[in-house]
Amino acid sequence: MTVVRAGVVPGRRAALYGLSGFLAVALVCGAIVGAFGLNRVFTGLLLGIAAGVALLFLLFGRDGLILSEESIVRRTPWAASTVAWDRVVAGRFALDDKARWSLALDLNGGEEQHGELVLLSIPPVVRPITNAYDHRKREQVNEIRNILRDKRIPVTILPEIAAGLQEHWRIAPPTR
Repeated sequence: MTVVRAGVVPGRRAALYGLSGFLAVALVCGAIVGAFGLNRVFTGLLLGIAAGVALLFLLFGRDGLILSEESIVRRTPWAASTVAWDRVVAGRFALDDKARWSLALDLNGGEEQHGELVLLSIPPVVRPITNAYDHRKREQVNEIRNILRDKRIPVTILPEIAAGLQEHWRIAPPTR
């Protein structure tokens, strides 16, 4: 059974998560300084930063889309919903409003904004893989592409995106 993690955290929600992490740092630091005195500021900051980072990992780790053989699960830290594969009309790899390459699924019916689920948003590929981020995004593109192929969902790719993926990341265009 293939399970693929994907999804893009919207900017407002990411800002909310960042604010939560900052508040965790401030609360833990303030509690330690209040309980043990001003000489424990660095201890409070250290433990506060640890708590803030742990909270950020928890929030961002829980947020996303899980593509499985049975369905697509859309998760946030406070809720989860399921989207059936039969609602997926097509996939498309196109430019988004920030000039990033966006891989999205077009859906029929439902309450999704613009009737789509954004699976991946990456900066344009202009060079071969040079770091772990590029490598992970290449793996995600391949995993998503494979599950969409298995589900027989047509994917439209802009020619410049297909050329960049083929030239720099060695991902061949689909042969259908």
